Amino acid sequence: MNPIVLSIPIFFFLIGIEIIYDRIKHKNLYRLNDAVSNISCGIFEQITGVFAKVFTVAMYAFVYQHARLFTIPNTWYWLVILFFGVDLAYYWAHRKSHEINLLWVGHVVHHQSEEYNLSVALRQGALQKIFTSFFYLPLAILGFSVEYFLLLAAFNTLYQFWIHTEAIKKLGPLEWVMNTPSHHRVHHGRNPKYIDRNHAGVFIIWDKLFGTFQPEVEHPVYGITTPIQTWDAVTSHVRPFQNLARDWKLVHEWKYKLQLLFMKPGWLPQKYGGYRAPKEVFPETYVKFQTKLNQQMNWYLLIHFILILVGTTFFLFNLLYLALPLLIIFTILISFSIMSTGFLFEGKSPAKWIEVLRLLIVSIVLFTFFLKYSFSISLVISLTLILTLSLIWLFRFYTPSLTHERQTHFA
Repeated sequence: MNPIVLSIPIFFFLIGIEIIYDRIKHKNLYRLNDAVSNISCGIFEQITGVFAKVFTVAMYAFVYQHARLFTIPNTWYWLVILFFGVDLAYYWAHRKSHEINLLWVGHVVHHQSEEYNLSVALRQGALQKIFTSFFYLPLAILGFSVEYFLLLAAFNTLYQFWIHTEAIKKLGPLEWVMNTPSHHRVHHGRNPKYIDRNHAGVFIIWDKLFGTFQPEVEHPVYGITTPIQTWDAVTSHVRPFQNLARDWKLVHEWKYKLQLLFMKPGWLPQKYGGYRAPKEVFPETYVKFQTKLNQQMNWYLLIHFILILVGTTFFLFNLLYLALPLLIIFTILISFSIMSTGFLFEGKSPAKWIEVLRLLIVSIVLFTFFLKYSFSISLVISLTLILTLSLIWLFRFYTPSLTHERQTHFA
């Protein structure tokens, strides 16, 4: 079982503690729509990752089987070396994901949130692992086994969860060697001095060694230079490709089109305006994307998102027991569900009818699934009751929003 999947309960326990801290200290670290959007991106990455791993793991295994120079034993000291090797490979994969357009479209999803809390750690791009998996192939060539590579890569990812917080300030001597919340806050800043800095996973020494280190000075303004302005996780993944396609269409010469894919984000040929440098931003005046719903709809979305989380957890913990058609059906259903949730948070006019369609489809699929595998009258009654109450609640309280409200950074 994937250690990241096994850690899901711990993730939400720690997020709960941070929310309690936030309420006590009145830091305004969390907004419901933003947190749900972050976790929805994580859900989308995990459920589609089931299929992505067929490519990424198979590629590493193929290189290990056919091109390795040595067969490195799985002793503790070699595992320590592998852990450092994984982190170094992560540094370069991460750094190049910020410096190459084609890789940035897979990674940018992680940076779209304008908040900085533990839920942001779960906001991951579904295609990122596919785009960066070749950075780890030198480890396969050296002869590190597939099993231990996957295990230590998972631990590398798990370490990075806790550094997505403003609740922890600077940590003294630990800052010299390790990646910390302070170092990673810099990485998520859209301030020009913070952009493309502190790419480390576990050890900040790589940034200090390769010239990309930046200490935290002023409070960062979080997000990307062109805010995504959506709560929908699927749109969050699609729009970076649309933006790259727009630039691709803008330049006419093929040499520039190809060059565009491998240059840094914001690059254009000089004849088309040149590099679009990020503009200075200030915490006191910066405004975040925000939409507002009535309290009843916020409760509706929170309850249904918890149900989506339960369904996703069931899906991830039962992957080995589900046939391929069921894997595909559940992936589509969960993706449609988080997309509908995002539309409702945005107050879009068609969102109510999209949600009605989702409720009906999910109910039919669940009825069919449980009828075949574990039928019980109490389950049927429960599903019917949830569907009925949801439809009543939706038609009673959902009101489309015509405009999006804005909110200052510290509001």
